[in-house]
Amino acid sequence: METATNLTADVLVIGFGKGGKTAAHALTDAGKRVILVEQSENMYGGTCPNVGCVPTKMLVHYSNAKRLEDDAQEFFANSVAGVRRLTSAFRAGNFASLDGKDTATVITGTARFVDANTVTVGEGDDRITVTAPTILINTGSEPIVPNIPGLAESSHLVSSTDLIQKDHLPRDLVIVGGGYLGLEFAAIYQHFGTQVTVLEAADRLLGREDADIAAVASGILVGDGIRIITGASVVGVRENGRTAAIDYEKDGRMHTVEAESVLSAIGRRPATAELNLGAAGVTTSPRGAIQVDEHLRTNQPHIFALGDVNGGPQFTYVALDDARIVLDQLLGDGIRTTADRVAVPHTLFITPPLATVGLTEADARAQGLHITVARENVADIIAMPRAYTVEETRGVMKFIIDADTDLILGAALLSIDSQELINTVALAIRYGVTATQLRTSIYTHPSSTEAFNEVLGKVIG
Repeated sequence: METATNLTADVLVIGFGKGGKTAAHALTDAGKRVILVEQSENMYGGTCPNVGCVPTKMLVHYSNAKRLEDDAQEFFANSVAGVRRLTSAFRAGNFASLDGKDTATVITGTARFVDANTVTVGEGDDRITVTAPTILINTGSEPIVPNIPGLAESSHLVSSTDLIQKDHLPRDLVIVGGGYLGLEFAAIYQHFGTQVTVLEAADRLLGREDADIAAVASGILVGDGIRIITGASVVGVRENGRTAAIDYEKDGRMHTVEAESVLSAIGRRPATAELNLGAAGVTTSPRGAIQVDEHLRTNQPHIFALGDVNGGPQFTYVALDDARIVLDQLLGDGIRTTADRVAVPHTLFITPPLATVGLTEADARAQGLHITVARENVADIIAMPRAYTVEETRGVMKFIIDADTDLILGAALLSIDSQELINTVALAIRYGVTATQLRTSIYTHPSSTEAFNEVLGKVIG
């Protein structure tokens, strides 16, 4: 049935991301023969543990620990070394835990479809052909470099992956784009000692958040020394010896800022270019995302797409839920869908982090909902001594509440520990816990959660 270059499996998984590896483990444990193809040995486990969530959040931790007397370059190099040790351990662990199973095989190389059930990996004598009746695509996403004259060709252009893998701390960094990725890197590198400038085309940062929340977040970033220029349209990048000259237009006037490094942070697109999806008859959107239904099936019923590659929210925990949906199709009752997702939280890991879930105040009012708003600055929350014990009292907490039912419709928490707090709020929304119940619950002390005892009673409108 198998030779050195022709393999068969019950399930072929393309991509070692969160969704793919979770599904591969479960399918193998269920007795299926699984082959997983990963393009790079540096990406076992996917984006999150290698070049995404884990290394960036570790750099957040290191950057906030830097003291004034620390040498910036030396401290940064040591921090990157620490990140490399952790990501290497995670990468090895991810590979061994799957490839070590009797019915699982990991192949390193680029998979290309030759028909709807078959891919090839590698070229020439090293080429392997894999055939399977069920295929899961989990190839993730890749950074977008905008069509700005001189940017793609610039020797000073860096990706987010470049930044976290280099042990040289740039003297100055220009970030094109003030979204989640751009602001996280801005905060990280400013704290390490780089002078950071963010060029954002919109009139303000965090356009999807309420203006008052965005204003507090912007104030914190500016207070940390980050230069933020909104309404800035980048028109070109020029080489200027040891720096790049970034030309941008603002208010009808041309300006230039120079930097040792330039990060493009305007977003990511699904990584599908190498898959040769046409050979499999799999359809994609104009942006390259694999089109799927609510069960994550493509137009080819035996092929599924999980994670960033299907054009959904680009979060590791959404990819994990994608795996649950697909596994329910392959091993379960087949009833779980993407429509089951309610109150999915998000966190922007600046310092302190901004975590949100549900509706904003602007959204709720636009929908004509009868709401009340509870809001309080962290520095004024008497019931939150933890903010003072860790010396981080910046930020604000805000809740949107249905005035008729007392149900929580949304929240924005810009505070210490907000990445944890938001999960409690999301559960409250999903399971109908009222604002009063959340406000009158018993929480440990001193903790950040006990802020709910006070903030939910601070109705401002």
